Amino acid sequence: MLNALEVFTTVAVGVMVGVEFSVAFVMNRILNALPEDSRQLGHAHGGRMLGAVMPVWYIGSLVLVVVWAVAGWHHHGTGLVVTAAGLLILSVVMSLLLLVPINNRNKTWTAENRPEDWKEQLNRWERWHYVRVAVIIGAFTLLVAALT
Repeated sequence: MLNALEVFTTVAVGVMVGVEFSVAFVMNRILNALPEDSRQLGHAHGGRMLGAVMPVWYIGSLVLVVVWAVAGWHHHGTGLVVTAAGLLILSVVMSLLLLVPINNRNKTWTAENRPEDWKEQLNRWERWHYVRVAVIIGAFTLLVAALT
């Protein structure tokens, strides 16, 4: 049963990493190449779509990793799993404090009501997102290492 939990958790976190990596290095580049109105509106739509899914995915992944750490407490690699949990906690805290506030503002903006500094806010979101992606890649790497 522990093996199934380990594999399911690793796959769930890995797919989350893939989605967030794609947002950072594929989707944002596509959206940023669009004309201004389309750029911001595309980011707002993506924020609404992923903003509904990602909180469940981040918290769910963290819960799975914590269950893995508890269930496998006396097994090889538990220190790596606990460290991965710490990184996922960091990613959730970063999201709540740094990324979600910008995303929540952006997803309500239209061409008529967006602030003058909207580009700077989106750029700030992207910079923090790169850091968050690095953090969750670290967590995923630790989980994979714990399997071996």
